[in-house]
This record gives sequence, structure tokens and C-alpha cells, in this order.
Amino acid sequence: MALISVVQKQVVEKDKKADGELILEGISLASVLPGPVAFNVIAYVGYKLRGIKGALVSMAGIVIPSFLLMILLSVLYLRYGNVPSFSHFFSGILPAVAAVIVSVAAGMAKKNIKDKFQVAIAILSAIIILLVKAYAATLAVMVISGIAGNLLYYREFTGNVPERPAKKYNLAELRAVVFISAIVLAVFVLILVMPMLLPGENTHVLQIHRKIMLTFSGMSVSLFGGGYVVIPAMQQVIVHSLGWLNSKQFADAVAMGQVTPGPIFITATFIGYKVAGFWGAVNATLAIFLPPAFLMIICSRFFETIRNSPSISAVFKGLRPAIIGMIGAAAIQILAGGDLSVKTALLFIAFIILAIRYKADPVFLIPGAGLIGLLIF
Repeated sequence: MALISVVQKQVVEKDKKADGELILEGISLASVLPGPVAFNVIAYVGYKLRGIKGALVSMAGIVIPSFLLMILLSVLYLRYGNVPSFSHFFSGILPAVAAVIVSVAAGMAKKNIKDKFQVAIAILSAIIILLVKAYAATLAVMVISGIAGNLLYYREFTGNVPERPAKKYNLAELRAVVFISAIVLAVFVLILVMPMLLPGENTHVLQIHRKIMLTFSGMSVSLFGGGYVVIPAMQQVIVHSLGWLNSKQFADAVAMGQVTPGPIFITATFIGYKVAGFWGAVNATLAIFLPPAFLMIICSRFFETIRNSPSISAVFKGLRPAIIGMIGAAAIQILAGGDLSVKTALLFIAFIILAIRYKADPVFLIPGAGLIGLLIF
């Protein structure tokens, strides 16, 4: 939610390239699809703004910084056997991230929550997410709030369906999709087939890369609920089944995934690097991020054909306050996960004022908060 909040601030509030409903629709769709939720939402936003090129650029923009930092941490970890200490830096960042999330939730609530039923849905959703920390709770909130929206607001949208314009197909975009799909398929087939064609050591290297690709792409399209759901499943496969890491190395890899900016799925970069060096890291990163992102884009095309129906419009009127409640719950969870103190509380209040009253840009607010953390903690 921190990552999505930064995108909301930049794309919707600052650049005004889209409205808030785009982000909410992306969260709704990503929440019921496999893979990293934040990454999928960002791919969705890029696709909606600039088609397949926009999706590719947005995906690259969100992964490359995290990938490079994770490579650096991997090198340091494997050379020196420990993760650098970032505790003071992140003691400052946590209240800033929570403040940004609260400011986004407040802005969304102002625009999307209009009656007492929506207020109730938002509050109940936040309470459920805080009390039941499981993907099943998230899914239940989405389903129940959607059903409630359909029951409460269906009549409001009956007979008021906007006329859907004729679908226009962009040939350049279609060619780009075909070209990129052909490249991805060719690489996939090459990695699968080459071990059977090349003798000796090359076969062993390619077999490792094939296993990396199949392992991480398989996890990415079969796990629902975002980063914290993938951790226990990844541990079972990586530590207990394949033996690529021991338990301590895996715990440290997850810690590095949490302290780097971007999706927690970036932990796959460390694992790939440990198993097969730099190209293993590239392979693991692409395998865990690309399949669910393309699935998100494909599903968004189907979503376009049904979004204007009265039922779907009513469902989303129930879903929006539920998502806003979940975003608010995320802020509370982030604060609770840190070192709660008077300093943290004062920083949180100060950052809330900066984010809401003075519209401080998260791109500067969050790193600045980290520097403040270094000074005062």
C-alpha cells in the first residue's frame, strides 16, 4: 500500500494524469489475481495511461531500482556474511510511509465515500484486516463488500448505463504485444530446450536457469494475496525442497526484501543471485514479476467490457470504501510494526501535516524522513 500510495500521489494528485478510480479499480483487480499486488497495480496504471509501452516502462521503473539495490546487498551479504544495519534510517521512514498512506486514504475517502453505508463498510473492512492477518480475510472483505454494494446500489445504476463507444484497436499496440510475447515465448522455449542440445557444463548451467525460471514463474501465478503470502510458500520450496538457501539465509533474504524500496517479491533477486550469479538474479526477477503482470493486463481488457454494467458499477461502489478501509489498516500495521515511541508519534503527526496540509511529495518526504531517523534515533 505504501508503493501504491506514492503512485496515487504522483499520478493522480500531482500530475493529474488519471483519476482516483483508476487506482481503486487496479487494486480491486490485483487483489483477486495472483502475484505482487502493488507491482500489478502499477503495471495496470501504466497500461491504462500508455498501453503496452506504458505497462513495460512502469514495470521497469518500479523493479530496476529495487533490483540494483538488492544485487548490491547480495554481494555484500555473500562476501561479509551479514546484512548492513538500516534500523535508524527505517525508524524515520516508517512513520512517514504511514503518514503518506493515511493522506492517500483520506483523499480517496473524501471523493468516494458518500453515505453512511460506505462509511460502515470502510470501518468494518479496516477492523477485519487488523484483526485477521490472512489473505482469506482480504478476499472475504472484497467479496462481502462487493455483494453489499450490489444489494445497496444496484437500483441507483439501473437505466443509467453510459453508452459504450465502439472498441478501437490500436494496430501499433497489437504489434507490440505480439512482438513482446514472441520474444518471451522464444526465451522460455530456449531455456527449456537448450539443456537437451548442449553437452557438458553448459547443460548444467542451463538446467539451473530452467529450474529457476520454472520455480519462480510457477510461484508467481499460483500464489494469491501479495508479498506476505509468498514468503512461507517460497521458504518451503527454496529451503526445504530445493535446498538453495538455509533457514538463516532465507530469513536474511526476506529482511533485505523488506528494507529495499519496491515489492517484497524482490527477495527472488537474492535467491537467483545466490544460485546462479547475476544472470540467475535477472532470471528469477523476470520470472516472478512478468507472468502475473501480463495476466493483470489481459484481465483488464476483459474488465473494460463489463465495467459499465449496473451490477459492476454497484459492486465497485461497495468495493471502494472497503479498499479505503484496507489502506487505512495498512498504515496502522506499518506503525505497529516499528518501534512505537514518543519520537515516532511526533514524527507521524509532523509527516501527516506535511502530507495533507502542505501536499509534500513522497519522493522527498520518505527519504528525508530516513535522514531524520538517522539523526534523532
